[in-house]
Amino acid sequence: MHDNATEVTAAGIARLAGVGRAAVSNWRRRHPDFPRPVGGSETSPSFALAEVESWLRAQGKLAEVPLRERVWQQLAGHPEGPLTALVHAGCALLLIHERPTVWLDASAGSDARLAAMLPGALEQVLTPRFGGASAGPGAAPGAGPGAEGVNTAPTRFAVDTASTPSPVNTSPAALPVNSQSAGPPVNASSAPPPVNPVPAPPPVHASPTVHKTTAVHSTSAVHGATPFGRATPSARATSAVRAPTGPQLLPSVPLLRGAAELAAEMGARQAFEFLLGRHLDANPRQYTLTPAELAGLMADLAGQARTVLDPACGTGALLRAVDTRPGQELYAQDSAPDLAALSALRLALHTRAAVRGAAGDSLRADAHPELRADAVLCHPPFNERNWGHDELAYDPRWEYGFPARTESELAWVQHALARLTDGGTAVLLMPPAAASRRSGRRIRADLLRRGALRAVVALPVGAAPPYNIPLHLWVLRRPDRTPAAPEVLLVDTGRFAGGGRGGPDWAAVREAVLDAWRAFGRAGRLAERPGLARSVPVIALLGDEVDLAPARHLPPPAVTDGTAQLAEVRDRLGETLRLTAGLSPAPADQPSADQPSADQPSADPAPAARRPVTTIGELARGGALVLRTGGNGGHARVPVLTDHDILAGTGPSGTLPESEEEAVLTEAGDIVVPVLGGGAVARVIDEGTAGAALGRNLVLLRPDRTALDPWFLAGFLRGTANNRQASSYASTATRLDVRRLQLPRLPLEEQRRYGARFRALDEFERALRHASRLGEQLVRGMYDGLTDGTVTPG
Repeated sequence: MHDNATEVTAAGIARLAGVGRAAVSNWRRRHPDFPRPVGGSETSPSFALAEVESWLRAQGKLAEVPLRERVWQQLAGHPEGPLTALVHAGCALLLIHERPTVWLDASAGSDARLAAMLPGALEQVLTPRFGGASAGPGAAPGAGPGAEGVNTAPTRFAVDTASTPSPVNTSPAALPVNSQSAGPPVNASSAPPPVNPVPAPPPVHASPTVHKTTAVHSTSAVHGATPFGRATPSARATSAVRAPTGPQLLPSVPLLRGAAELAAEMGARQAFEFLLGRHLDANPRQYTLTPAELAGLMADLAGQARTVLDPACGTGALLRAVDTRPGQELYAQDSAPDLAALSALRLALHTRAAVRGAAGDSLRADAHPELRADAVLCHPPFNERNWGHDELAYDPRWEYGFPARTESELAWVQHALARLTDGGTAVLLMPPAAASRRSGRRIRADLLRRGALRAVVALPVGAAPPYNIPLHLWVLRRPDRTPAAPEVLLVDTGRFAGGGRGGPDWAAVREAVLDAWRAFGRAGRLAERPGLARSVPVIALLGDEVDLAPARHLPPPAVTDGTAQLAEVRDRLGETLRLTAGLSPAPADQPSADQPSADQPSADPAPAARRPVTTIGELARGGALVLRTGGNGGHARVPVLTDHDILAGTGPSGTLPESEEEAVLTEAGDIVVPVLGGGAVARVIDEGTAGAALGRNLVLLRPDRTALDPWFLAGFLRGTANNRQASSYASTATRLDVRRLQLPRLPLEEQRRYGARFRALDEFERALRHASRLGEQLVRGMYDGLTDGTVTPG
């Protein structure tokens, strides 16, 4: 029995062989030598991947599996689970990225030799990159009496090296990190530090009944991604990354070799982004993601910073969005050890900045109590009751009041302020209830009085999970002086909410928020922008409720010609509906003069003839088309076509971070297909969209025009039955294998006849979308006009 074998399900076998699951079931019944299950359940068994590949190869059934799919199957079926597999793969990819010759030497022999050599080889990267037991400035808590500051250490990660295995190489140049000559370990057990060793000054307006305490909360809240099930917080933080041992790495060796091949093809950084992104896509209900557009907006609000902290880092999405600068240091902590390790590895592969990662609950076990960062970015957990209310009642971080048990978000706000240098900026994603709950009004009032809260931005519905409510951004600064006439900026971007799955108009949100914030920063106040933004004197907000919701303080947009605007919308809707009626396609061509008309008797139509078919995979192998997948970055800042854009039929709305990866740029006539969601969608790129980069979860097909008509290709890819046979289903998601999509073999002239019909259908569909948007605009305008008095009922 393969106790440590990578396992694969029947669906995975089907993908490997390029067949349906029914074929796999038939093989199990008809072939007595088919591999026996090694795990899973009776209804959903799993098999050893090596045995399955050997059997398929012997039977001649092993399809040409793309390298990405093969590596993903190895990761998804790892005996220790995909998170452990991702950490092991990340360590190996970091070694390949930093010291490729060391990897080549270690991987030259057998699997057992590679597993035995890897711990020592990894130490050659982990020790200099993650940091030794430095006792100088920048050392982590417990580093020893020499620790003075936090911003000047040359190390890349703060690592708890007391439990890190010794390297294989025992020469003086490669001493273990916890050797006596290296100084005391980062988390020495002899002198555990307090949660926050530097008491904060007492609040200026502290109520006698409010305890000064520091809320400490589990850091699994994520913007990058955080599992809903959080591990029990430990008493103190530990390092984010430790070198795995040889026995731990042995089951991962096939995966690591595959990851190395993937790195040779696309780069180590992009290989890790692909594997991490595929894991997050495959488990959408286990993680709360922060969209890249929102992460970029939060980083821009924080501004240029040399030291940046994310105390609830998840997979590092917020820190990854920070603009790099020389001498930069990124601090990350999360209560989920696997996520903390993934975040640290991801950031190390992404940036040359110093990265210090830690695993532990930031509220209960702060790994960076001495830190005074220039900026803090945080997407904390919402509505947490077990954040440490009882045990943290006297924590000095509570400068603005002791948060109630139901106010975990205000605990994170004060934790962020406590970790800022004077004048530093914190940006937190908050639930809208935190702006108005009565239990938090005293803390909100003190944040306002002392000039700590500088702006509240209401985001559009759909900006981030949970997508059904308009979340807020709070922008805070640690006061270095009290403003003479303090005002707070309030912004409401609700008008930029998008329809359906398209998400908000991020370009408009970004422009409105940053323009208002920068104008407010220059003048200390902002003239009223009706319905969008204004600055409000603090005294005007200090009522009984201390309600900070922007919508309650912003007047509606001035409408001087509401009736005329609605009449224009109605006229445009009528014109669009007439156009739509003209484009409405007939189910079939009208009968000719010698054919029976609709009112004449005729025989039943003959069944459609079965035509020979081919697959996208066969066409790609034959050179009739080029198949490309969306990337995770690019050299130039260009508009990015997202899966939401394809589904909604809108223009490119996304962005990709700058990286060494070559972005896939679209051309007119390309076909773009989303691989997630289960919808039968394919879009032909027009001149207006050409030049946009291809985003994640998208596949681009570039046909040879002498062999394939683009509209013919796109039309047949949209068939419901075609998509069903090419899709695989997980418990929470549907994924389309584009290579298995079929289309008939037809002469080019016949393809063009079909293509013309499909193109007419596309024009009709776009006209329907436009009419739907105009109808919604008219209905909304009528309701608003009747209720605000700009339209009369008579």
